[in-house]
Amino acid sequence: MMQRLLACFLIILWAPLTAAETIAVIGTGNVGGALGPEFAALGHTIVYGSREPSRDDVAELVARTGGTARATTPAAAAAAADVIILAVPGMLVVDIVEGLGDLSGKILIDPTNPLARGADGRFYLAVDTSNGERIQAAAPDAQVVKAFSTVNYQTMIDPQTAGGPVSIPLVGDDAEAKARVAGLVSALGLEPIDLGPIQHARHVEGMLILWINNRFGPGPAFEFHLRNVD
Repeated sequence: MMQRLLACFLIILWAPLTAAETIAVIGTGNVGGALGPEFAALGHTIVYGSREPSRDDVAELVARTGGTARATTPAAAAAAADVIILAVPGMLVVDIVEGLGDLSGKILIDPTNPLARGADGRFYLAVDTSNGERIQAAAPDAQVVKAFSTVNYQTMIDPQTAGGPVSIPLVGDDAEAKARVAGLVSALGLEPIDLGPIQHARHVEGMLILWINNRFGPGPAFEFHLRNVD
């Protein structure tokens, strides 16, 4: 009960900051292309980080995002923001983080999963720990919060397609950072659930394996979402 009250207090405390922030979205694929425009529509300033910021599809995404959105290099985008979304391939995320420069005091939102495909065609987790933990080790002075890794990019921005409330597990070692990310999650119409320290990221990432092998294998395909029962 006390932990829940503390989380609620911290969400309220950080609410003014989550109302209008500069958010760096590293990556311009499906996840970045979904979250960037949605957060811009909520009043945030979006800076996309791309290896090729002048590419036509990146320019189209910037135009679709609207407002003061712009695209630059990943390191320049990270430098411009206090909140960074790592919307990049899971097996590349640590190398990308190491190239972003000084991340001290920044919140890194990690929606990635370290997936690899075996010779049998099935997916498996390709690291012994988790991407969340690996990112935190690569950026020890940042606050890593794992979020959005259990839903597809359409559900992230349109939870009603799931037929009811969708909860987003949050794991991380910094309570204030999790509360700040919880505010962003709530603003999208999703329900944040605090599942503890960054060490628990390995369990959250494992949830995807249950879904993806049936979804893209012999089946039966299914969807599942956590839901708060309080």
